[in-house]
Amino acid sequence: MSSETLDPEAPATLVIVGAGPRGTGLIERIAANAPELYAGSGLDIHLVDPHPPGAGRIWRAAQSPLLWMNSHAEDVTMFTDESVEMAGPVRPGPTLHEWAGVDGRTFADRQLQGSYLRWVHEQAVAALPPEITVHHHPGRALRVSGPRAGRQQVWLEGRDQPLSADLVVLALGHLDAELDEEQGELAAYAAEHGLVHLPPDFTADSDLSALPAGEPVLVRGFGLAFVDLMVLLTEGRGGRYEGDTYVPSGREPVLYVGSRRGVPYHSKIGYDWTGERPPLPRFLGPAEIDALLARPEGFDFRRDVWPLVEKELGFAHYHRLFTVHAERTAIAWTDFEEKYEAASEGAEREALVASAVPDPRDRLDLAALDRPLDGVTYGSFAEFQEGLRGYVEDDLGRRHDAAHSTDLAVFLGLLSVYGQLVRLGDIGSWWHGFFSYLASGPPGPRLRQLLALSRAGVLKFVGADMAVQARDGVFRASSATVPGFSVEARALVEARLPEPTLRRALDPLLRELHADGAGETPDGLLRVDRADGRVLDRAGRPHPRRFALGPHTDGRTPGAFTRPRTGGPAFRQNDATARAALVFLRDLGADAVG
Repeated sequence: MSSETLDPEAPATLVIVGAGPRGTGLIERIAANAPELYAGSGLDIHLVDPHPPGAGRIWRAAQSPLLWMNSHAEDVTMFTDESVEMAGPVRPGPTLHEWAGVDGRTFADRQLQGSYLRWVHEQAVAALPPEITVHHHPGRALRVSGPRAGRQQVWLEGRDQPLSADLVVLALGHLDAELDEEQGELAAYAAEHGLVHLPPDFTADSDLSALPAGEPVLVRGFGLAFVDLMVLLTEGRGGRYEGDTYVPSGREPVLYVGSRRGVPYHSKIGYDWTGERPPLPRFLGPAEIDALLARPEGFDFRRDVWPLVEKELGFAHYHRLFTVHAERTAIAWTDFEEKYEAASEGAEREALVASAVPDPRDRLDLAALDRPLDGVTYGSFAEFQEGLRGYVEDDLGRRHDAAHSTDLAVFLGLLSVYGQLVRLGDIGSWWHGFFSYLASGPPGPRLRQLLALSRAGVLKFVGADMAVQARDGVFRASSATVPGFSVEARALVEARLPEPTLRRALDPLLRELHADGAGETPDGLLRVDRADGRVLDRAGRPHPRRFALGPHTDGRTPGAFTRPRTGGPAFRQNDATARAALVFLRDLGADAVG
């Protein structure tokens, strides 16, 4: 307990930096837990964010209405349910589609989601006890100072005096970052030769006016940031779709896109779940995570964790195949399940699957899913364009055909696995990319638009492991997928979000936190206590008065909101942090009057 106590006449003060979905989720959990943990005591909550509360930067109203969410409206909620494992009470509420009165299968635009988030924020504030008040400060927080055992000072841009806080929670969301070495060299080359280089950024914030009509533009990145870019440079410039045909406006550049995998993220699944869900977790649950965390020598993700992930996802896949599509299997599920559980090595499981699942297309091959172009080459650039269009068409067909409902079972397995892996902290960036590629891809209609753009010649595919060189006054891209092919351009776009690292964050608050001794992982994420989100120092000690939630921490989750009835690890974290904060402030107040 701190040596400092509150003035018994003054309310406690909590500063939350970041008023987007994470900040809103935290307020909702404070409102839910206050009757149990903080009844009758005054509390001032100060929200610091230059953007309006609720929507924050990413979901703000001031962005193109052409930009969609990549989830069905029925799969988006900001409210807890009985699937969330937490100490606080469940406070149910409407999903996006229930609140907005739209079809559940709609891919809502981001402006609508922003309206939903603003409403949720208003509801969360209204649910607070009358003695808890919320104040919004529309600006940026520059740094946090103060001793471990005393009140903290949160310094705001354009304000001489800091906010004084008993506790501070950082809920910063996605942040800008300075360029890494490669990006710095490309930017310098572009400046020297009059080229255009757009570094990693939230696409809606990028200045795309520098990309001229009709000119080739290299695009590195094939995920959701690319989809936004594709939309803004085509429909956003006056093009339109007539059925499966794209009618150009003449103002579009020609996009040459490639990435590490060389293919777009898998389409969102276009059918509903029916029947029994796979009983998850099965091979990667709390007991397995406890065992990994208890290892005195630590653990290696590929060696110690990934085999458990593979077995868990395989279990989800085959549970669905054997119980719903049994005509495509050769033995009874009970026999397969027993042998699958006993199989320890990957080769042993592969032999079991080969004997029990006759069609290779019904077997789960995560390596092939992850790198579909590995070892694949095409004789010409034109052949590759046709081949990749076929790949996307096949993916769309499969992801919208319930005969392949094993894919949806794997999706549920991915959600379960992610909820467990959050407890391990920073496990490297590969897992997060793999999860997004399989589970967080674009809506099917976006991939149909991609195909139309490809047929219209506005979008061209470069291949896997796309290499970019700055040479001879231009940028040049190539890939081993099409040996001997390369394309030159005077513009290069890095279609991805910046890496959320402490050292390279442009956000001054995080950089000051790092300079002040906050711990960081090998990948540069802010280290936090996995129990409640308290910021750890470099010796691993939790700060009693500083918490952090979100993608810049090693407790990062798939998102600040999630599908209903899938456990919502962000909701679990919000609840734990809210309860820890309320208990600390309650005890501080008790000391003041005692």
